[in-house]
Amino acid sequence: MIIAIDGPSASGKSTTAKGVASRLSITHLNTGAMYRAVTWAIREHGIDIRDKSKLDEFLNSVKISFDQFNNICISGKDVSKEISSTDISIMVSSVSAIPEIREKMVQIQRIISGKKDCVLEGRDIGTVVFPNAEYKFYLVADTLVRAKRRYLELKENGENCTLDAIIKNINDRDERDSTRKHSPLLQAEDAILIDTSKLTLDEQIEKIVNIVIQ
Repeated sequence: MIIAIDGPSASGKSTTAKGVASRLSITHLNTGAMYRAVTWAIREHGIDIRDKSKLDEFLNSVKISFDQFNNICISGKDVSKEISSTDISIMVSSVSAIPEIREKMVQIQRIISGKKDCVLEGRDIGTVVFPNAEYKFYLVADTLVRAKRRYLELKENGENCTLDAIIKNINDRDERDSTRKHSPLLQAEDAILIDTSKLTLDEQIEKIVNIVIQ
């Protein structure tokens, strides 16, 4: 069974998917973290994403995995804290728009999820990665609500930021993600729309779980 949860940045995908997976005792795969992790690795290695040969060499060698606590790792190193920075948020849309990178990530996602019940969240799970998923959901929320969520997340990680800067980053990323040529951010025609603006985390999880188990 595949449960696909898509939506824009800070709409509640990751925390909701994690909670749904826990409630149903199945695997949670954070695909957004995978794109952030590969963005972090590209920056760390100084890879020029315009250099196709260097990019292909990097993609063939990079090792992306999840540890026993479901933290994202690059070559065995837990980078879950590093990838939540504002710098990575700014870079990730440009990196994830590259077809070769998306193809590599989709390949890994299908391998990990292909033989187990799994909740996946991202921006193209229900449209590209698993278009035949048994359950599809598309989460949205008001921009200000999303910005406040991201603000609290960044503050918890010790990063200085302003709400205005986060709002701009969210709006810019929405524009880039929804207009990119390869795998744009779209709601699948058969996905159930959930507005999380006024929902608690428990309410979001309960809404999805009730649909799955009914």
